[in-house]
Amino acid sequence: MTRRARRFITAAILLLGVAGPAAATDVSDWNAVSAEARGQTVYFNAWGGSENINAYIRWAGDEMNARYDVTVAHVKLDDTAKAVATVVAEKSAGKNEGGAVDLIWINGENFAAMKRQGLLFGPDWTTKLPNWRYVDHESKPTVLKDFTIATDGLESPWGGAKLVFFYDSARTERSELPDSAVGLLKWAEANPGRFSYPQPPDFIGSSFLKQVLIELVDDKAKLDKPVDDATFEADVAPLFSYLDKLTPLLWRKGKAYPQNYPEMKQKLGDGELDIIFAFNPAEASAAIASGELPDSVRSFVFSGGTLANTHFVAIPYNATAKAGALVFANFLLSPEAQLRKQDAQVWGDPTVLSLAKLPAADRSTFEALDLGVATLRPDQLGPALAEPHPDWMTRIEAEWIRRYGAAN
Repeated sequence: MTRRARRFITAAILLLGVAGPAAATDVSDWNAVSAEARGQTVYFNAWGGSENINAYIRWAGDEMNARYDVTVAHVKLDDTAKAVATVVAEKSAGKNEGGAVDLIWINGENFAAMKRQGLLFGPDWTTKLPNWRYVDHESKPTVLKDFTIATDGLESPWGGAKLVFFYDSARTERSELPDSAVGLLKWAEANPGRFSYPQPPDFIGSSFLKQVLIELVDDKAKLDKPVDDATFEADVAPLFSYLDKLTPLLWRKGKAYPQNYPEMKQKLGDGELDIIFAFNPAEASAAIASGELPDSVRSFVFSGGTLANTHFVAIPYNATAKAGALVFANFLLSPEAQLRKQDAQVWGDPTVLSLAKLPAADRSTFEALDLGVATLRPDQLGPALAEPHPDWMTRIEAEWIRRYGAAN
């Protein structure tokens, strides 16, 4: 989210005040929901910057049309904040029904802002979806807490994300790779100019800041709560001390940064960088399959854990096609849709389902799925480090820009 968008949403939300009206759609009566959904068009507001993800959404839309007589229109966004801003503006204008947004791909600070001001359809509809029975909410705590904020059934999990590093085994020995943020700094000292990260507020770059913050902060319990202004400077001192040491060791000595993950990926392929990272464990395999990276690229994680979260879909309180959105959210949770999404040849996004809960045939199909030559198996991904409260990302991004952004 851009800083301007954040300021707009925050200001608008403060003007709006209390939560919106409860929805009339009864999720507990699934037959009635399915009947109501027929003939509806669901305007699905979702990031549109990846062709393979767009293709997956087209496939899901085609299936919805064929099976449930529901049309899915993908409203391609470059920033989820724009969909949130639409809902905020509609509520400000008193448009409590007939909204333009039916479903949003969302997580983190956008969810927190919408929940705080009652801009989401509710109460709990997620756990009433027929396919909720397959969701792994026992061993995946991020399904129930989105950046420390309880989901309370107001958003339905869609996929998992985990920070994973990539390297080219033809140029770098596995034994030389770092195993922590501190180890990465030592590696950079021995290999100056061979590492970088996208410039925050790019979310991949901001994710790197959070990884280092989690590893180095003195009191990790503080990250579960909003920033304490009185102790913020001391709390983030280890992070920025680390970055002060790392910056002159970065690609171009930190005087320029890759704009985003695709640019960082290209620099690994071109031999300009030796270690990069992404928030999808299947990214390297997908890039190998598309010819963007050599087939010698492999993945690794830190043994102490890397940042992880879940991404969701949510329905605005004033959505026009609530029933259609519910049926679509349920389809996205189906074993069939989740399996296709996890296929590295399609998207490679990790499932939110528990294989143990699936029927035997579906479980076997998941277990037989080829994850790709560079993708770590689920049991190799290591511990999942939970996202800090959304407040932290906003504050460390601003502090990063103040300290280092002027050079770019």
